[in-house]
Amino acid sequence: MAQSDTVDRILDAAEELFAERGFSETSLRMITSKAKVNLAAVNYHFGSKNALIHAVFARFLTPFSATLENAFNDLETRCDGQPPTLNQTLWALTESAVRMPQRNENGISIFMRLLGLAYTQSQGHLRKFLEQEYSQPFSRFMRLLKESTPQLSAVDRYWRIQFMLGATAFTMSSSDALRDILQNKLGVETTVQEIAARLVPFLAAGMQAEDPMLIMPSAGKTSVA
Repeated sequence: MAQSDTVDRILDAAEELFAERGFSETSLRMITSKAKVNLAAVNYHFGSKNALIHAVFARFLTPFSATLENAFNDLETRCDGQPPTLNQTLWALTESAVRMPQRNENGISIFMRLLGLAYTQSQGHLRKFLEQEYSQPFSRFMRLLKESTPQLSAVDRYWRIQFMLGATAFTMSSSDALRDILQNKLGVETTVQEIAARLVPFLAAGMQAEDPMLIMPSAGKTSVA
């Protein structure tokens, strides 16, 4: 078996099992069994389970980050010194993700499940790895997002970003099931690209919604520092 084939088989198996079971619940032996390799191969190519988790994310995020940087460069060039709109910034991010070459038809769904797990399971090493390796494109995204929402306080922007990420993770990680439901219920076929096109204006509207502290009933208000 060629070395590159061995690495791909291990990564494919790890990616699928991590998405299905979570990181802690997936053992290296489960991965080697699914990949049809021995444990020595995993140790040789990756060294540890944590390093394997990092490699699973890097396989998607490294080319995605390069694509995203190019998308932001093109966007800022087109805007000719003016801040891009919120819709333009969100679309640059979303389009970069859906344009990524996928190894299988469920690639984007699997990765979004993994990304959600990175923040819901206790994986401090993974969050540290992501911050170290991919801070530049995502810091740039956050800067563009801040420039396009100057009306928001830091607290409001923080929460709206979390809600936006939650909606995106749910929608894109469930895209296969959602497409099936739409087909069965309404007889309509759709693509991941079409889902993204519907998602972006929804996210933009949420980011620009009215200040909740102005519409919250007085009895339910809490003080905000």
